[in-house]
Amino acid sequence: MKTFRVAMKWLFGLAFVAAGANHFRMPDPYVAIMPPYLPWPLLLVYLSGAAEVLLGALLLVPRFQFWAAWGLIALLVAVFPANLHMALNPELFPTIPPTVLWLRLPFQGVLIAWAYCIRSATGCGRVRKTATGALTPAPRELGLRGNAPDIPIAAYFL
Repeated sequence: MKTFRVAMKWLFGLAFVAAGANHFRMPDPYVAIMPPYLPWPLLLVYLSGAAEVLLGALLLVPRFQFWAAWGLIALLVAVFPANLHMALNPELFPTIPPTVLWLRLPFQGVLIAWAYCIRSATGCGRVRKTATGALTPAPRELGLRGNAPDIPIAAYFL
């Protein structure tokens, strides 16, 4: 199972590096999907591309894996309005079937879940409960040493 997790982490990280690099190679399609209420679309395309490259690469470095995964989650949330804009305005994107535009929305959730699951070497759903009852990542996910027990996150919702 560990080999599968490592392979999925590398696939995810390299996919973001490639997608981010594509923002610089071919920015026009990305500029076209920017909602009109956002200023400086080309700058935002370059910034999101740089973030994808950086965070995708940092995901492959164990020391930064946890924070890079959370950064990718934040990035995926930040670009969601562009996907929503596309789905709500299919006439602006005649070469893409409306069904595909709408399927992109839940796929964003899949990508967020994927990033969440690979945020640590322990995989999906490992947290610890603090003395105040707050859920926090297990110490080893943060690269720290500690003897706090890992508890599957699902246990808190049963």
